[in-house]
Amino acid sequence: MFTVTYAQLNAWLTAFLWPFVRILALVATAPVFGNTVVQIPTKIGLAGFMAMIVAPTLGPMPPVTVFSAAGMGILVNQFLIGAALGFTMQVVFGAVELAGGLISLGMGLGFATLFDPQSNASTDVLSTLLNMIATLVFLAIDGHLQVISALVMTFQSVPVDANLLNAPGWRTLAEWGTTLFAAALLLALPVVVALLIANLCLGILNRAAPQIGIFQVGFPLTMLVGLVLIQLMLPNMIPFFARLFDNGIDEMGRVALALRPAP
Repeated sequence: MFTVTYAQLNAWLTAFLWPFVRILALVATAPVFGNTVVQIPTKIGLAGFMAMIVAPTLGPMPPVTVFSAAGMGILVNQFLIGAALGFTMQVVFGAVELAGGLISLGMGLGFATLFDPQSNASTDVLSTLLNMIATLVFLAIDGHLQVISALVMTFQSVPVDANLLNAPGWRTLAEWGTTLFAAALLLALPVVVALLIANLCLGILNRAAPQIGIFQVGFPLTMLVGLVLIQLMLPNMIPFFARLFDNGIDEMGRVALALRPAP
């Protein structure tokens, strides 16, 4: 007769549950995976499938029961690690959307908004467009697979443990958030500068010939200049996005190392 002891059942459960929670937290928060278009059962199934593959390679887990205080602490730790890694990649897409907002503001398209189901808020059309382009580039360069690979590697750098996570990890994540503004400014800078020059020219023209009616000419002109520059920038956006995604993957490893509990 086949019998299973409580210790064996607890070992099997912990070997699957704790990696599953870390993976599920990343799937729920990372770009593409965490999109609201992806149904919740799909996310859970994907996380469970990855956990079944990863769990046998992790070695023995801490000898604590799942529903004990230490077990709940480990569960919370795994959730926080996965959420921090997913948010690290979300910062990259946040930079892209912020760049679209800066360009829209300069073009006078700040009022043209669409409902974004991901953030449950209104987003300007250029931010949505740049976000779609960035998502296509992310999938084309296998960014989703790189995110999964980086997550699996964190099980070696940050093993499953009941110790508290290090505070420097959260500081590293906060400092990475400054990339949102720097990258957004770099991406939007050519268009913003060109629109600034166009507006200066329109202002000078308005002073020289007020009868032209600069307010009727200015809006379509700035929109035309912005659209032309965006079209010219498209070939250079792909390597720029790829570099941002590579930096995001590297930052995931740095955040994980900084979160590693002190021995």
